[in-house]
Amino acid sequence: MAAKSDTSLTKELLSTGLYKANQGRMVRQFTFFAAVIVAAFGCITLANGPLIKQARIVQVAIPLLAWLLTGWLAFRAVNFPRFADFLISVESELTRVTWPPRTEVSQATVVVLVTMGSLGVFLFLIDLIWTATFKLIGFTEMFN
Repeated sequence: MAAKSDTSLTKELLSTGLYKANQGRMVRQFTFFAAVIVAAFGCITLANGPLIKQARIVQVAIPLLAWLLTGWLAFRAVNFPRFADFLISVESELTRVTWPPRTEVSQATVVVLVTMGSLGVFLFLIDLIWTATFKLIGFTEMFN
């Protein structure tokens, strides 16, 4: 049986401390900023959407408060012990990755682009053939 954590979720949400502050900093910061940016787009949509048709102060205050709350939750999430330990592990694994050289990445990119372009042309030609075939046998007129 796993040991039960002595910190409750409520206690974690209300604390201001950093969990293992010097470990996994980059991944935790990127995770935090990604959550805040996604929340910002959601709050902008909320501010411009039809749901809030009140005074300008309400139209600005509700999305701003929602964004600040989401920012706080994101900050607390990256410092929640179980999630922070996961992000610390992710960063340590990333240091062990062997990244390919620039030439190999360029060559692989060219292969992917040529393959996708060829596939697009192939599917376009197949579509033209099937469209012409259906017009020839009068199949498309049945649905007009």
